[in-house]
Amino acid sequence: MDNLIIAGKTYRSRLLVGTGKYKDFTDTRAAIEASGAEIVTVAIRRTNIGQNTEEPNLLDSVPPSKYTLLPNTAGCYTLDDAVRTLRLARELLDGHNLVKLEVLGDPRTLYPNMVETLKAAEILVKEGFDVMVYTSDDPIAARQLEEIGCVAIMPLASLIGSGMGILNPWNLQIIIDNAKVPVLVDAGVGTASDAAIALELGCDGVLMNTAIAAAQHPILMASAMRKAVEAGREAYLAGRMTKKIYTASPSSPVEGVINSVSTTNTNC
Repeated sequence: MDNLIIAGKTYRSRLLVGTGKYKDFTDTRAAIEASGAEIVTVAIRRTNIGQNTEEPNLLDSVPPSKYTLLPNTAGCYTLDDAVRTLRLARELLDGHNLVKLEVLGDPRTLYPNMVETLKAAEILVKEGFDVMVYTSDDPIAARQLEEIGCVAIMPLASLIGSGMGILNPWNLQIIIDNAKVPVLVDAGVGTASDAAIALELGCDGVLMNTAIAAAQHPILMASAMRKAVEAGREAYLAGRMTKKIYTASPSSPVEGVINSVSTTNTNC
């Protein structure tokens, strides 16, 4: 299997996972291990990574020595809040620069506010952050974010936490075909087939949280997602057969087929 490269670092796994919505940090770690993920995203505004000394620290269960932490700005609705949050993350993580930017538009849909996202991305890139960015599936916005200097573009497949899967593969394909940086589906994955489809389309990876954490058996689902991402990538690299509309093609060779011979019962 080929590797995923983000901001100059190589990863074997193309599955990125979140750390929210689990019963406790023990379950969080078990699911992450089952997923095979190497990049783990952390909501700085919702998860303790050292800012609250009286609470359990996620880093005790998900150590930076083993995983690449990806601080994110989940819950931020303005560029000021997003930029401030990632500055705090860099301070807490000793100068860590790889971050995930998301600036939300409203609390009901959690759809990205692209005007604020573009402005925040420009500030963060200038400050030396390696920005992976949550975006709409608008190919123009994706191109603008890449031009700003974001190291990965992360278009939604459908709304965050919806589990609706990839609703607009056509826009996603345009983004993939034109991007020169990794494109990773972020948001909307519900089950393993959604992850496989994303990789089959040519996405470089997929990030998910709720699809695993909200499953009836999260650890088993994490394992299923790992296999789906691997299968989807292999299928993409293999190159699928051409679709043939209204035309059948026998799966076995037709050359040399023995003609059927009719026989007559001479006793009749």
